[in-house]
Amino acid sequence: MTTVINSASNETRIEKDSMGEMPVPADVLYGASTQRAVLNFPVSGNPVPEPMIHAFAQLKIATAQANQKLGKLSDSKAKAIVDACTQIQAGLKDRGGITRHFPIDIFQTGSGTSTNMNTNEVVSNLVCIANGAPVGSSKNTAYLEGDRAVHPNDHVNMGQSSNDTFPTAMHIAAAVAIKESLLPAVSRMAKDLDSKAKAWDDVVKIGRTHLQDATPIRLGQEFSGYASQMHHAEERLHRALHTLGELAIGGTAVGTGINTHPRFSELVSANLTDATGIHFREASNHFEAQHAKDGIVEVSGLLKTIAVSLSKIANDIRWLGSGPRCGIGELKLPAVQPGSSIMPGKVNPVICEAVVMGACQVIGNDTAVTCGGMGGVGSLLDLNVAMPMMAANVLESIKILTGSCQIFTDNLLTDLEPDRERCNALIEGSLAMCTSLVPVIGYDASSKLAYQAYAEGKTVRELALELGVVDAEKLNSLLDPMSMTSPME
Repeated sequence: MTTVINSASNETRIEKDSMGEMPVPADVLYGASTQRAVLNFPVSGNPVPEPMIHAFAQLKIATAQANQKLGKLSDSKAKAIVDACTQIQAGLKDRGGITRHFPIDIFQTGSGTSTNMNTNEVVSNLVCIANGAPVGSSKNTAYLEGDRAVHPNDHVNMGQSSNDTFPTAMHIAAAVAIKESLLPAVSRMAKDLDSKAKAWDDVVKIGRTHLQDATPIRLGQEFSGYASQMHHAEERLHRALHTLGELAIGGTAVGTGINTHPRFSELVSANLTDATGIHFREASNHFEAQHAKDGIVEVSGLLKTIAVSLSKIANDIRWLGSGPRCGIGELKLPAVQPGSSIMPGKVNPVICEAVVMGACQVIGNDTAVTCGGMGGVGSLLDLNVAMPMMAANVLESIKILTGSCQIFTDNLLTDLEPDRERCNALIEGSLAMCTSLVPVIGYDASSKLAYQAYAEGKTVRELALELGVVDAEKLNSLLDPMSMTSPME
């Protein structure tokens, strides 16, 4: 029988696991194993991210259905597990939310055993409630027996080990977040940049290399480069989905598949594919899938690359919008909030700054993930023991990149405009205009002309006309900015 006692001011119940009795808060759905982890790992105060819990619930549904099909789990037990996991996926809002029942810190046992058992216990206790039995009575035949009893280890965890469930849940959580959140945000940003590239293809401006004046370029060409970066980001995310599609489930403890059916992984992968629309498949080598975390390291690296792309785009746009009067000023950035508590009328490129900061965090997350995958740090012989940290960082990176793309598109790109007059004024005054004279008068003469124009405060056009370098008609043709933005015939 489940015993409820009062400990200090908090009501608790006594639960048992393989190590003995453990007081557990009376209102939670987890059991003794989870409570031990709560007490053992008060490190950061940050629990395992909710997407991981949702992924675990999805995985437990898929494993129950697979075991049912294999004849290892009765129809009623499988249904009970599925129903309980469905409640977890719905957020357990009527019971205080996910975090109340999944409180274990990210920095826990490196295999994620605590979170796997947390899931097993919550599922088992939800089945108890569904059967009208007290929470914690899944092992008590006085309340539950036969098909009504769902044991956290024997049934919810059937054919599984923490060592293959946690890496599988990592892949599910990251893949779902990319498919449902990040990829749509990246695609929408790419589409907006494409439209800007087309709309502004007639705006000629000065190019800049080394932050110094260079030959002319069309604003549309610059933005086509940004759009291409985001299209490459889309491709990288599709590669990430392919990598994440390979699952460790079925390897159990060390990759050998002990205590599971040979078809288990195949069936679980098919169930997950049907549920998510993402192509999941059994790992080609279960020993690689469990002993190393190269796939997660690869995905984190792809996310880092996207962060670098975003930082480039955001930084370029804040430079091009600098001013409004004493900077480059070729772009008019939308004013989204006052920029200073002391300087009236000042507006700052805050969206760009937020995106760049987000990129910095993603790069830092990737460093942590990389370390977690390293031999001698996380990857030790037959298991990686840094998985919760790696999962949390990858999921945070996906979340940051998703939010960055969304605010960049909604709060900056949508109302971004070029300052055509400023572009024209700067390009006419650029000394790099003399580059188009090189094929006619040679490099040395063109260089001398540029230096003299700079010294005398004149434009290249003005000085060339004054010196009679070429006739006026020919000069106007050579110094046509638009013609300089395409390859010469």
